[in-house]
Amino acid sequence: MLGLCIGLTIAALAGNSFAQNTKHKPYALIFGTVWGPDDRPVFAVRVRIRRESEKKAQWELYSDHNGEFAQRVPAGQADYVIWADLKGYKPQNGKQLQEGQEVRVHVESDERVDTGLHLK
Repeated sequence: MLGLCIGLTIAALAGNSFAQNTKHKPYALIFGTVWGPDDRPVFAVRVRIRRESEKKAQWELYSDHNGEFAQRVPAGQADYVIWADLKGYKPQNGKQLQEGQEVRVHVESDERVDTGLHLK
């Protein structure tokens, strides 16, 4: 019985020190949906994200089958610009899409921000 108590105590202490060593950095999440001109979600559209103060996109990702995308960004107050890049995009229905306007997103801290990109 004493051995079991000692073993549990050691395991608890080891687990606690492991948790302290593997701290995760806080992050904010930009979550959005790409919408087509018919107000339906659009799959496989390249989405680019950059800080408002920068010129080049820092993140590039694609919308999923639900038209959704999500990107982790550093926590803290910042403004981001999001846009759809349709270069090389081939729609399934054959109708050519046009890029919509850039969307600006403001992040305060470690939070989730929801947005949408509307194509023409």
